[in-house]
Order: sequence, then structure tokens, then C-alpha cells
Amino acid sequence: VQLQASGGGLVQAGGSLRLSCVASGDTFSNYAMSWFRQAPGKEREFVAAIAWRGSSTGYSDSVKGRFTISRDNAKNTVYLQMNSLKPEDTAVYYCAADKYYRSEYSSDDVDYWGKGTQVTVSS
Repeated sequence: VQLQASGGGLVQAGGSLRLSCVASGDTFSNYAMSWFRQAPGKEREFVAAIAWRGSSTGYSDSVKGRFTISRDNAKNTVYLQMNSLKPEDTAVYYCAADKYYRSEYSSDDVDYWGKGTQVTVSS
């Protein structure tokens, strides 16, 4: 499966952004989807995950209550709604796909990665 993320940009602290990731090349609903992020000089970290039909989701503690992951299987798209953004949310955000759902992933768990989209939050 191929993944293409979009929707990043520059936003002020307290603002919102919605990231999208479109999948192609295979049956989208066969994959659990997740978002990761990587800030400069830091390791890639898990952000959020959603099961094949959206019945289950998981979040890192750092984004819980501010970010919402969702998916539209008819559009082969997973979303990440990011509210109340903080400067520490600044990172390149990656979407990822895996045949197995986990409420939290490590980078090694994921089979497929998209190219990232930059999110910059100014203070």
C-alpha cells in the first residue's frame, strides 16, 4: 500500500490543523492506520492509531484530548485533527499502515510508511 500525507503547515500556538493521508494500491479497510511524528534531533514517536473500521482508537498521552484520529474507508483516507496545538507538537508527521491493530505502536511494528508532512507551531 502507498500512503500520501498532506495538510501540514505553520500555525500559531492554540490553533488547529487537520492532516490527511490517502492510501492506494490495496484494500484500505484491510489496514489499521496510525500517525507518528519526528521532531528534529528526536526519535520518531507514536501519536495515534485507528482500527480497520474505526471502532477502536489509541493515543499517546502527549496528544490525548487534543488530537482525534478518524478514517473514511470510502475515500481511502485517514485524518488527524489537531487542536490546541503547542510548540512542542512541531514535527514531521507520518502516516503508517499495518495489517494488525494496536492501541499503541512502536516504529518497528509498522509495515508501510508514507512521506511526512511538516507541522510547525509558533509560540
